[in-house]
Amino acid sequence: MDFIETLKDLGVVAVIRAKGVDHAAEICRALLAGGLRALELTYTTPDCCEAIARMVDEMGDTAVIGVGTVRSVAQLEQAHAAGARFAVSPHYEPDLLAAALDLGIPMMPGGLTPTEIVQAWTAGAAAVKIFPGSAVGPDYIKAVKAPLPDIHMMPTGGVSLGNMKDWFAAGAVAVGMGGNLASGSPEQIEQAARETAAELARIRAG
Repeated sequence: MDFIETLKDLGVVAVIRAKGVDHAAEICRALLAGGLRALELTYTTPDCCEAIARMVDEMGDTAVIGVGTVRSVAQLEQAHAAGARFAVSPHYEPDLLAAALDLGIPMMPGGLTPTEIVQAWTAGAAAVKIFPGSAVGPDYIKAVKAPLPDIHMMPTGGVSLGNMKDWFAAGAVAVGMGGNLASGSPEQIEQAARETAAELARIRAG
C-alpha cells in the first residue's frame, strides 16, 4: 500500500506538540489506545527525534509515526534517521521537498493559495497540507478542488470533531488534528481519540 492509500485509510493525522520525550510518549500511547494510528511528532517538541525513535521502536507497525514542523534539510535527515515514515512542514520550500524525495520519505508541505498548492504538488508533494485551515474553511477546499481535482489536500488547523465531516465532504484526503485532541490527561486524550475515530467511522459509513 503506497503512502496516499495509507493516509486515506488512516484518515486523521494527530499533531503532537509535547513538552518533551516522556510527555510525547504518553500522548502517543493514549492516541493509539483511542484508535488513532497516524502520529505526527512536531519539531516544537524538545528532542523530537528521540521521541520518534522511541515510539517507532515501541509501537512498530501498529502506528505510523511521522515528523512535523520540519523547516530544514538537517531536521528532515535527522527525523528520517530516527524512523519517521512521513514528514510535514508548515510551508513549501523547494530544497526541503527535494531532499525528502531523495530520502524517499513522503512529504506534505504547507500551502494555502492555489499557486502555493500547485507549486508544491508539481514539485512532488505526496499531499499538500492546507494550513491554516481555520483561515479558509471547508468551502475553500471544495472550490480549489474543482479545477485541481487530482491534488491530494490535508487541512490542518481548524479541524474539529464538529466539522470533520465537512472537510471530508469538501474533498480532503485526510485531516490533521492537534489542539484538544492531543492535550489534557492521558485519559482525556484517549477519550478524544475514541470520539474522533468513531466520528471518522460514521463519516465513512455515510
